[in-house]
Amino acid sequence: MKILVINGPNLNLLGTREKGIYGDKDYEDLCDYIKESAKELNLEIEVVQSNYEGGIIDFIHNAYNNFNGILINPAAYTHYSIAIYDALKGINLPTVEVHISNIHKREEYRKKSVTAEACVGQISGFGFHGYKLGLQALKEII
Repeated sequence: MKILVINGPNLNLLGTREKGIYGDKDYEDLCDYIKESAKELNLEIEVVQSNYEGGIIDFIHNAYNNFNGILINPAAYTHYSIAIYDALKGINLPTVEVHISNIHKREEYRKKSVTAEACVGQISGFGFHGYKLGLQALKEII
């Protein structure tokens, strides 16, 4: 089973960005955690990141016929990207949305996810562990 893990804008700044919210581990630590989790779950994965909406959409389009599912952290695009929502709906692959922080305990504008409606579920607030939970969910669903 092959899963594409897509990380959105500013996640490459983990370790320096808002440590009180995201912690002090960096993006490489996150990627290592995801890869180790996938290995434990016997999943094949590819991890990608883009700060550009179009780059994320291209990753989603390229997942069609190449992956069995998607784990996505759209980051700020979560709250307003109809284009990412449309791309996820367009390829119709099982997708789980994940967030490091609990978006429902943050600023009002962060509480609404337009992309979650194109996903089978959403996991937020469990730090890096949310990625493992998302991979487990996809394995069960697929």
